Amino acid sequence: MNHNNTKKNVGASIPFGNSGTVPQSMPMNQNHQTHLLSQSQPQTQSGSHFPGHFQLSEPQTQAIALAQAQAHAQAQAQAAHVQFQAQLQAQVQSVPQLHPGNTSNVGVPSPSVSTPGTGSAKRSSQKPPSRPPGSSNANTGSPYKTMELTPAVRRKKQKLPEKQIPDKVATLLPESALYTQMLELEARVDAALARKKIDIQESLKNPSRVQKTLRIYVFNTFTYQTQTGPENKDAEPPSWSLKIIGRILEDGKDPVVAGVVQKPSTSYPKFSSFFKKITIYLDQSLYPGNHVILWESARSPVLNEGFEVKKKGDKEFTAIIRLEMNYVPEKFKLSPALSEVLGIEVETRPRIVAAIWHYVKVRKLQNPNDPSFFFCDPPLQKVFGEEKIKFATVTQKISQHLTPPPPIHLEHKIKLSGNCPAGTTCYDVLVDVPFQLEKEMNAFLENTERHKEIDACDELICASIKKIHESRRRRAFFLGFSLSPAEFINALIASQSKDLKLAAGDASRNAEKERHSDFYNQPWVEDAVIRYLNRKSAGTDAAGTLK
Repeated sequence: MNHNNTKKNVGASIPFGNSGTVPQSMPMNQNHQTHLLSQSQPQTQSGSHFPGHFQLSEPQTQAIALAQAQAHAQAQAQAAHVQFQAQLQAQVQSVPQLHPGNTSNVGVPSPSVSTPGTGSAKRSSQKPPSRPPGSSNANTGSPYKTMELTPAVRRKKQKLPEKQIPDKVATLLPESALYTQMLELEARVDAALARKKIDIQESLKNPSRVQKTLRIYVFNTFTYQTQTGPENKDAEPPSWSLKIIGRILEDGKDPVVAGVVQKPSTSYPKFSSFFKKITIYLDQSLYPGNHVILWESARSPVLNEGFEVKKKGDKEFTAIIRLEMNYVPEKFKLSPALSEVLGIEVETRPRIVAAIWHYVKVRKLQNPNDPSFFFCDPPLQKVFGEEKIKFATVTQKISQHLTPPPPIHLEHKIKLSGNCPAGTTCYDVLVDVPFQLEKEMNAFLENTERHKEIDACDELICASIKKIHESRRRRAFFLGFSLSPAEFINALIASQSKDLKLAAGDASRNAEKERHSDFYNQPWVEDAVIRYLNRKSAGTDAAGTLK
């Protein structure tokens, strides 16, 4: 038989596997078991001691060969004579029925061909299910071949970290113990840094604040206030400027030196960040069209170190300034009754609740039977109007006693004579400023994110680990070759042959089995021969017609 044609027919396994002439009996199941064992163990030499290469022993080989011979003998004894007569009759009748135009359908069974699998009514019930329409011969194999090629379930190899040395390498390198200890130390340091970073990030979300004194300076300057006569028409008109600036006091020291306000410190927020709204009221009789000047932080996101209002005029008057503070977190003014109990006037809601708890704790007003309640003494009864209150309701009940703090009211007289600047007035206001370590913590977080040098070291370590793995594989390769050269070469050739078949897409063939005569004693071979002869005859007739 031509080997090239045999390869083509084996690839199209439907004409052979679906013949229906093979009786499904126990010997056939034994045949499958035999083939599965030989599929996973392609090399059958005895005496191999190469690690990782599995072989059959001599008794197992003899038992498998005996089972295979019994299977073939029983299969041939059941239908040898009937199949042979039917095949001869099918060969004689099918040749004149083939049409020359069907030569393009080589590899597809002709519907007019009568074979033992398709023409025998007695064996039609044993025919395997037909393939679905539209499926190709290359993708659909016989059920027996499907069982033969089913790979065993492989365990997924556990992937080690790139920087970790496996145990196989550690046994060869005693120095790797020190490296492993360094890896563990690095993991602990990374975990500690990660915890610190999380703590700093959480603290930055709600930064701690310290109370500082904001000194507000209000003064005005004036120019060209001398009387202008008819002879001096081109002179500039008289004008004045109202200025409001502020500085945070450092340890109570006045930032004004020799009558000049020093530059603000960059470690503190700018002056405008402490206010929500600033309103300046001028004399309406002097400036009827624009006597109210308003600044709002929501409309002006740019922060400033001060404010200046410049107007034309030569008459003195009193300007009213209202400053609405921007407390972060928000503060409230307490009602007179609650302020009398706690002794504070303006404070944040959490601190007010904490002050109430401290008041209850000091005076031992907590209910001993139910700690979630506390009794109200006469001052607290004026605030809450009850004798006993639950702690969970305190936050809700104090809402009616909290109001937005009133704006700061300042008055400044615009002076247009005398010293310039004139009428300098200072006002001290308590404000909460972020803790100065906030910038240092931000810088620390930024530095921790910059780890280019660490990444470079990690890449170098990973490259070295890869080289160690490669050296270990090379060592294992040559060590196996030195222990058993012949068995090692045989196993290597078998492995590479299998890989080559998989890469070429011809994994269904087994060249080792095709070398033995038992391969051609299988029940489907006779049907395959008939089909091969039919196709060959059809091809010869088609070629003669074309001539």
